[in-house]
Amino acid sequence: MSLMADPFDLNLRHLRALGAIAECGNISGAARLAGLSQPALTQGLAKLEAQFGTALFDRHPHGMEPTATGKRVLARVARAMAKLTRAVRAGAKNARTTRPETRLTSAQVRGMLSLAETGSFVAAAQSVGLSEPALHRAVKELELLCGTPFVERRGRGVGLTMAGHKLARGLALGIAELAAALEESGVEGGRLSIGAMALSRSLLLPATLAALSQKAPAAHVDVIEGSYLELVEFLRSGSVDVIIGALRVEPPRDLHEEPLFTDRLTVIGRAGHPLAGMHASYRDLTRFPWIVARRASGLLDRWQQLFDKAGMERPTAPIQCGSVALIRGVLVRSDFLTLLSPDQVRAEIDAGQLIEIKSDAPDTARTIGAITRRDFYPTKLQRLFLEELRAVGKERSIPENE
Repeated sequence: MSLMADPFDLNLRHLRALGAIAECGNISGAARLAGLSQPALTQGLAKLEAQFGTALFDRHPHGMEPTATGKRVLARVARAMAKLTRAVRAGAKNARTTRPETRLTSAQVRGMLSLAETGSFVAAAQSVGLSEPALHRAVKELELLCGTPFVERRGRGVGLTMAGHKLARGLALGIAELAAALEESGVEGGRLSIGAMALSRSLLLPATLAALSQKAPAAHVDVIEGSYLELVEFLRSGSVDVIIGALRVEPPRDLHEEPLFTDRLTVIGRAGHPLAGMHASYRDLTRFPWIVARRASGLLDRWQQLFDKAGMERPTAPIQCGSVALIRGVLVRSDFLTLLSPDQVRAEIDAGQLIEIKSDAPDTARTIGAITRRDFYPTKLQRLFLEELRAVGKERSIPENE
């Protein structure tokens, strides 16, 4: 099978006509419905099938009907067109036409998204291999189509307006669906983008990816580490398919959370810590410095609540970071304390470098799980990943005497 096309290489007008072909069952009726000539649609369909690397329709004397692969592709394309339509209409405050989405082109989408990603016309043009005037023209055409300014001058540079940011996010979701449509036509491989919270369960994702590689050796997996707030933005724009980490008590309405298991958080310190071998009081815990998670993280909130609920003043926390490796390094070399899952420092505990500090502070539970967009429609690879993730999570949910 030939190499699959880039989503931006697909002709949006021809993609919109795929539904018309399925509805009419023939090219002539679909051409009239889509506002294209019959030869143009015939050629367009042939090019799309070449780009998808498979036949999308079976041809019969009595008409045409989608192949099994074609049905999957058409479902994806329909979702993509719906997202692109929603994005353009939301941004078209003063459009000169009632259906501006029908005049949207892949070049305009590529130009807008590259500008949103790079922040300058020069960098955007270089990233997509276009001349700067061509990229300027594509973005300007989109502004004229919607009757809305999406770019504004900021000093010597440019930036997106609020409407521009909103449009870019919507367009990115549509392109993500087209990328998934291209995957639906493949027989193996595929791409998967995972957002991994820095302080999430350390054993969950490695075990899942190891199992996934056995069943989908040709798959390409991109793991992006970051904070909850950073990864949620990637998720909403379609740059990330699923986030793995600690779930929120009140998740945003546009996101879906799937619990996998309950994690245990406890006080951790070095093996030779002054509090080792004793049952520390809250007062004892406040006598030592702490290294804690970064702001706006669920783990930081739990650490703060640990002392707030006990009516105690919070200890000093001169170091805040989201790197477990850095936390480990500080703990083994100092009298710092932290609130962490024992599994995240299991190797150091087994090696006798770190220990759980017994104290009046109760262990804290947090739920680890998967976060997706509420309208998430997984590809075959994404479904396989989630199946393996649930299997590993089920194994980890067995109570442990740590």
